[in-house]
Amino acid sequence: VHDYKEGTPEEKTYYIELWDVGGSVGSASSVKSTRAVFYNSVNGIILVHDLTNKKSSQNLYRWSLEALNRDLVPTGVLVTNGDYDREQFADNQIPLLVIGTKLDQIHENKRHEVLTRTAFLAEDFNAEEINLDCTNPRYLAAGSSNAVKLSRFFDKVIEKRYFLRDGNQIPGFPDRKRFGGGTLKSLHYD
Repeated sequence: VHDYKEGTPEEKTYYIELWDVGGSVGSASSVKSTRAVFYNSVNGIILVHDLTNKKSSQNLYRWSLEALNRDLVPTGVLVTNGDYDREQFADNQIPLLVIGTKLDQIHENKRHEVLTRTAFLAEDFNAEEINLDCTNPRYLAAGSSNAVKLSRFFDKVIEKRYFLRDGNQIPGFPDRKRFGGGTLKSLHYD
């Protein structure tokens, strides 16, 4: 449950469903085709990678292309020494969030180097970036910069799903997947 535009007169409560469609990028075609089922009607994508594993962050380009271009099969290595086509992400209208995990496992001397390298990912995707120390719950505490980024991401997802480009609500949609007054009004399964 997410409070859209929390603290404003436009605040409304929405239910957001998250699916983990993980697996290795080069996994069997049956697993890849199963993941593709979840890419229909995607309203937002959270890309999660391991900050201690450079290959994990490089694979985010392949993951994003698989999700954004579900009809096309990405082939070959999309990232080689940081060389790839940034234009593939230029027209993306789906909100993206990049989350790096295991910040706590990177030695202080290497953190700047690793975080600089991964910052380019978020920039290329035109996305917010959150890096998490997995041993410290304060990294997502209410009011923290990471919590604000996560909330903004969910707001963008809701806007993509329920609002027209001019900011007007799509008639009938806000009540369909919204919790109001403690009850679910009407839930539609696509």
